[in-house]
Amino acid sequence: MKKYLLCFGLLCALVFPAESADNFDKDQLVAWCIVPFDAKKRGPVERVQMLKRLGIKRVAYDWRAQHVKEFEEEILQYKKHGLEFFAFWSVHEAAFALFEKHKLHPQIWLTVPSPKADSQEARVTAAAKALLPLVERTKKLDCKLGLYNHGGWSGEPANLVAVCQYLHEHHKAKHVGIVYNLHHGHDHIADFTKSLKLMQPYLHCLNLNGMNEGAKPKILSLGKGQHEAAMIAIIRKASYTGPVGILDHRNDTDTEIALRENLEGLQKILKK
Repeated sequence: MKKYLLCFGLLCALVFPAESADNFDKDQLVAWCIVPFDAKKRGPVERVQMLKRLGIKRVAYDWRAQHVKEFEEEILQYKKHGLEFFAFWSVHEAAFALFEKHKLHPQIWLTVPSPKADSQEARVTAAAKALLPLVERTKKLDCKLGLYNHGGWSGEPANLVAVCQYLHEHHKAKHVGIVYNLHHGHDHIADFTKSLKLMQPYLHCLNLNGMNEGAKPKILSLGKGQHEAAMIAIIRKASYTGPVGILDHRNDTDTEIALRENLEGLQKILKK
């Protein structure tokens, strides 16, 4: 009897797998643009306290020169309080040394170069080759490399995908993918379904934002724009299960207020 019960249990586990965490759950969301943009200028301890109040457990860390001296304390505070150092903006030798020291493997986010060349193929090749030193370094660090859309040629979904494909095919760089930000994607509102389908196999993270025509304003809390509800519906329909971020990115606002507004706006959208 026990044998039959065990077999039945295994069958149920296969047919009815345990419900996995929703990537839109608060404790799964990634907080982005919360360090140099915080009007309260919090340090690592205060930032962690804020994130715990909000229930956010993952952070993509952006920084300026004055934050370099705080890199290790930020890491230590996250470890102490069970937060995930999910991603790091750009490149800094001190940070990379600390990742090795503390055995961290965050995603590294970087804008793709926009080279001038005579053809699309040549531009893709040139952009990919410019990234090769970081491609190899992130591979050795066991970190994913996220190509970050920041406008221009390198911010176009088709170009980001083409650079990823080149690096995958020619340099076995399967760890390279795309970090797509809605606040840099206002030109893609009309064709977002097509753009998402193109990028989805390569997405490392998808950062949300309130979306109005013409980026007016560029940074807007979720639920206050014209289009983000429809775009989030597209994301859900596409069964995207990867990381999702919310952001501050407003110098004149307390980051806690900005994140809370986004959390509340997102919940209202999801309930609809």
